[in-house]
Amino acid sequence: MINKILLQSIINKYYLGINETVKWKISNGELEIRFMTPSQDVIGEIKCFGFPLYDSELAVFDTRKLLNLVSICNGDLLLELENNNGVNTKLKISDSNYNLDYALADPLLVGKVGTVNIPEWDVILKLSSEDVENLIKAKNALTGVDDMLITTDTSLDGEKICKFTFGGTDGHNNKVSYQIMGEINVDNLQLPFNSDTFKNILNFNKDADEGKLYINEMGLMMLEFYNKNLECKYYMYRQAEI
Repeated sequence: MINKILLQSIINKYYLGINETVKWKISNGELEIRFMTPSQDVIGEIKCFGFPLYDSELAVFDTRKLLNLVSICNGDLLLELENNNGVNTKLKISDSNYNLDYALADPLLVGKVGTVNIPEWDVILKLSSEDVENLIKAKNALTGVDDMLITTDTSLDGEKICKFTFGGTDGHNNKVSYQIMGEINVDNLQLPFNSDTFKNILNFNKDADEGKLYINEMGLMMLEFYNKNLECKYYMYRQAEI
């Protein structure tokens, strides 16, 4: 059995509103889902421990439909698989009232996920729940603008800070900045990222007990989120220009 809210959380953490096609791999009670956005600017991995299915591989082709099915359920859900000739063809989901069938795809239809070469990190920040909420608020204050510039600077107290600036780069544009102190080993960093993607990742991980953000000056960001039985990692590449 798995709680509906937990299952929705797992799915949304990789879906991000755009990642429809993935493989779920279950081994020794651990679910692993690796994914890559259609634009290939984000590669990620979700792990859930104590997942209630036997060792198997599930090809999910239309994640939105799966979320729609799960949304009508309530409470704890029973998950079962239907297998034909060694291939899982259906994910069966049931609660106290509903019995649902989700048709699984051919695993060959799921494309390969890229790999990431992990660099040395020049910026390491702890993300508190307050930081996550405030960054989301900063982005929401400027709807329709997908620019975000991450810079390193020094505060009035002489502390090294990492600043997140939402809004266009032109001087006359509206902007919102939010700063966080942390382990910062590079000066005058200036990296552009897509703020919509960044906000979506934060928004679907607001339930995390712990979060961290890492940046390499060559343009790679890693976001990590942890709670009791979930681990999430997102590798996000800088924009080509801003």
